[in-house]
Amino acid sequence: MLAYSLVVLSAVAAPFVGAISPAFIQCQLQKPTSESPLLGCPSGTVFVSQTDPRANFSSVQQAITSLPESGTATILIGQGVYHETVNITRVEPMVLLGQLDPKTAFDPAGNASTRNLVQIWDNKFVENGLSDEETAVFTVSRGTGAKFGSVDFKAYNIDFQNRAANYSISQALVTDISYANASFYGCTFAGYQDTWYTGHSGNTYVIDSIIFGQTDYLFGFGTAWFQNVILANRACGGGLVAWQSTTGTLNGAYIADSKVIRSPDANVTTVTTGECFLGRPWNALAATVYLRTSMDESINAAGFKAWGDGRNTIENTTFYAEFDSSGPGGNTSMRVAQDHILTSQEARPYTIEGVFLGTPAWIDFDYEL
Repeated sequence: MLAYSLVVLSAVAAPFVGAISPAFIQCQLQKPTSESPLLGCPSGTVFVSQTDPRANFSSVQQAITSLPESGTATILIGQGVYHETVNITRVEPMVLLGQLDPKTAFDPAGNASTRNLVQIWDNKFVENGLSDEETAVFTVSRGTGAKFGSVDFKAYNIDFQNRAANYSISQALVTDISYANASFYGCTFAGYQDTWYTGHSGNTYVIDSIIFGQTDYLFGFGTAWFQNVILANRACGGGLVAWQSTTGTLNGAYIADSKVIRSPDANVTTVTTGECFLGRPWNALAATVYLRTSMDESINAAGFKAWGDGRNTIENTTFYAEFDSSGPGGNTSMRVAQDHILTSQEARPYTIEGVFLGTPAWIDFDYEL
């Protein structure tokens, strides 16, 4: 079902196509006739493949463990499906590249779900004492000790999946980005509950990507910017976003120039018209901002809802905001009172530079859309 949903989404996602990384595209393109799979790659690139005898490793985690502590590291992952949990605690800059096929990499009718050749998946969920974070398929964190984790992690053209999820299983994370700066380009993230997690002191940037989920599938404590993404509702539970913030910070979820849609693997019984909420407050300072985002008919007219579990109101201390929402679910005339419908002037401070308090050196702004 998962593979089917990713393929079908291509028809919906057509506006987000043609994105490439000028710095890495020559490395990512498959070279089946070459003596070396690393032509065009940065010096010292490590090659992972389950089938190519020229590979340094057959496991992504093995390749990561082999890296020296210092210097920028690059790993090229060959086409394949990798059943493993990946954990990155390396502090120095690091890049993960998914291999691409020249025949589909530049297809104007394709997107992240149709051209990506690399899948990394696991199927852990909260059970037998596992915490939320321990279920994550892909983790970037500080590891042991108090030192900040990766100062600059990037991943390109990889599909990350937690396959434990169904409508009865609870938390099953795809990502856990904590105490680190991490950015993702042309990727997909597929889960149900708590798909995406930007944890404590985490800073994340996601562009040209697709995120599938059901309940609070964007959640966290840190600062997360989602640019030109598709949020695909597999079902409606809680809200799309559940965030905590703290006084004096810009911690929150910021979704810009994106789409919110019913996932192609959902149906009218799992995602009914007007059933899904844009978010709900994980604490009284919750912050979620939608900028220039198209929303389909699955979005509830009120926009945001209370947390529940005894908290049946939305505090006035939350910051929920929208600017220039569009589509059937983007009608803001019936939104809850706590939703700030921003004017163009009020929306002006909500930029990548404004949210991250400067131009982040760990974001690849040359990635082309």
